[in-house]
Amino acid sequence: MRSLLPQPTSDLAIVLRDLGLLVPVVGVMALISLIIPAVYGEAFAYVPLLLTAAISFLLGALLYFPFRGAGDAKLKHGMIIAGFGWLLVAALGSLPFTLMSLLSPETAFLPQFATLREFANPLNGFFEAVSGYTGTGLTMAARADLLPATLQWWRSFTEWIGGMGVIVLMLAILAGPRPGAAQYSLYYAEARGEKIHPSITSTLRTMWWIFLLYTTVSVIALWGAGMPMWEAVNHAMTGISTGGFSVTANSIASYNSTAIEMVLIPIMLFGAISFGVHYELMQGRGRILWRDAQTRWLWIITLVGSLFLTLEMAMRIGWLPSLRGSVFQFASAISCTGFQSVDLLHWTDTAKLLLAGGMIFGGAAGSTAGGIKIMRVMVLIKGVQWRFRKITSPRGAIVPFRIGDTVVDETDVGQRLEDAALITFLWIVFLALGVVVLLHTVPNSFDLGDVIFEVASAQGNVGLSVGITNPGMSSVAKLTLCFNMWIGRLEIIPVLMLIRSLIYRRQ
Repeated sequence: MRSLLPQPTSDLAIVLRDLGLLVPVVGVMALISLIIPAVYGEAFAYVPLLLTAAISFLLGALLYFPFRGAGDAKLKHGMIIAGFGWLLVAALGSLPFTLMSLLSPETAFLPQFATLREFANPLNGFFEAVSGYTGTGLTMAARADLLPATLQWWRSFTEWIGGMGVIVLMLAILAGPRPGAAQYSLYYAEARGEKIHPSITSTLRTMWWIFLLYTTVSVIALWGAGMPMWEAVNHAMTGISTGGFSVTANSIASYNSTAIEMVLIPIMLFGAISFGVHYELMQGRGRILWRDAQTRWLWIITLVGSLFLTLEMAMRIGWLPSLRGSVFQFASAISCTGFQSVDLLHWTDTAKLLLAGGMIFGGAAGSTAGGIKIMRVMVLIKGVQWRFRKITSPRGAIVPFRIGDTVVDETDVGQRLEDAALITFLWIVFLALGVVVLLHTVPNSFDLGDVIFEVASAQGNVGLSVGITNPGMSSVAKLTLCFNMWIGRLEIIPVLMLIRSLIYRRQ
């Protein structure tokens, strides 16, 4: 019997079918999170979490079952699914914030949960969810320590899942019946490209085991450094995922602990290293931490950036405080984590520029970090050197193009340079657009340097802030930063593909 539902084009059916598989991820997260209110006695959190799960599963069923017979996803479908799917997941992920505020008014007005009131505005909840899933860490919670434990966990959980990727989680759960090409199309569309094993399924499972192991080790290390267990769990999740949400009033500055900062620095930097390198490290090949070109550049950039930052701030705050703050903050910036141990509003414009440079560079391709990625920066720098050597070499001479120990075939050099230049150009264009919008919407007390810093933090999925991001921002400013976080996490192309598909629906 023919379905009475209107039958979409095959492309639309594929997109809707896979969106139907994606959105229940939020429902699964909500069900897992029910253990938190049970442990902490927050009975008011049950209904919001159960409603979130029910809405997610219902929407997933409505999208999936009418189109379950659609064909396999190709790369063009994967791009659209990633672009729209991340917005849909963020919208569903915002429900616990908003519902907990609206359905528990007596709780929202308790002094210890004062920050919960801000999420009665659905846009604030959406902003928080976008920031969480994209691994950014900019927040509408003026005092994260005044949030219920359930929402503290939910914020950390969204960053932990978002660091790996919601599509990566979906594929890990549903990998069995999917063809390899369809899996890779979705995997690649979520700004992933590394393949530890020939099989995508094996790659996903290995990545998740590495992620779980590092999270567990991070919890133990932070607890050993003096952080209470609940806070250690949350900061380990947001540290290794390079997300940056905190459960304290002033991020890591609340502890004023050198030991905790020393433990967090390697956690953040390890989050910015490719999963392929972590796999090699677990095979006993420790030299990979220097032999891998991206990782080597990460160490060098961190060392040089920390040095210049220390020199810049030493005359203002003294050598030892400058060294301590600079190393931690530059590691936080280059890894795109966003933990803060100092008040950056009072740092110099030059210091903010150095940190913005780290945020724009970002971590390694194949890691949980954001930014343009070190690999693309390497390709562009090597490309300039290669071009000069080509010009000065005799006609017909073979000039090798090297990335680390790898020689790129000359027929592929143009493609590598084009890809890196395109993403870098688009990254700068959208950064500039965000800066222009915020300049017209933020208070005059913030100058151009502050605005560039904040937008670079959003688009680099970092979360460091000079104070611009707050619940009192205009709706335009909040939506602008949401857009920058979204395109930064998906590396722009899937978003442009989604926009193109909406404008040219018949193509």
